[in-house]
Amino acid sequence: MFFMLATPKIPHSPKHHHFADMRNFFGVPNTLNVVTNFPFLVVGVLGFVLCVRGDLFTISLQGEVWGWALFYAGTAWLAYGSAYYHLKPSDSRVMWDSFPMMVAYSSLFSSFIVERVGEKIGLSCLFALLFGAFLSTAYERTYNDLRLCMMFQLIPCIAIPGMAFVFRPKYTHSKYWLWATGAYLLAKFEAVADRKMYHATNYIISGHSLQHLCLAAVPALLSIMLMRRNIKLKGLGDLKERV
Repeated sequence: MFFMLATPKIPHSPKHHHFADMRNFFGVPNTLNVVTNFPFLVVGVLGFVLCVRGDLFTISLQGEVWGWALFYAGTAWLAYGSAYYHLKPSDSRVMWDSFPMMVAYSSLFSSFIVERVGEKIGLSCLFALLFGAFLSTAYERTYNDLRLCMMFQLIPCIAIPGMAFVFRPKYTHSKYWLWATGAYLLAKFEAVADRKMYHATNYIISGHSLQHLCLAAVPALLSIMLMRRNIKLKGLGDLKERV
């Protein structure tokens, strides 16, 4: 609320939909910005299947299952939504890129809260965050103001590392949360440096396309965490975490 009161309206820039690499290959507009969404589909579908099956991922609470399943579903949805947007970038299509991403963020953050704080609080946060994602997208579309969406995307990458140091982990291999946050922040840097990265790679790949690949590393890293981790035994919390 303070952010909304203290900052002016942030509308879409006329340059928002003009990316550094807009080349067309094989008749596909903005080819690399489109095809680099494919990893989201692969990781999202595989993660969702493994989450529902429950034989490879270490998930002990039903609330975690719902949160993680929705996270992977949102990731797979992002592949379609972002590809659809990048085929013809415009204000009318951008919500199909941003909303699935916010659904995935909401689900991921709630899964973290279920693990570290409690199942009831985590599930309550899930419903509240999903409503917040819908509200932020509707506000952006109605008032052409990016502030709510920016704030919504910023909160998890600040809250998760902070809460990781405050609340003790229930599972081993919790460092993957920090690595995933690092990959997310790197992706945001690549998006900002879209044209500079395009020039630095000798016009092979742009920062925005690299952002897609780096963002896909987030669910990939968390999937590895879910496969490798185990429930920490009581009384062994001070032992060094297995690597």
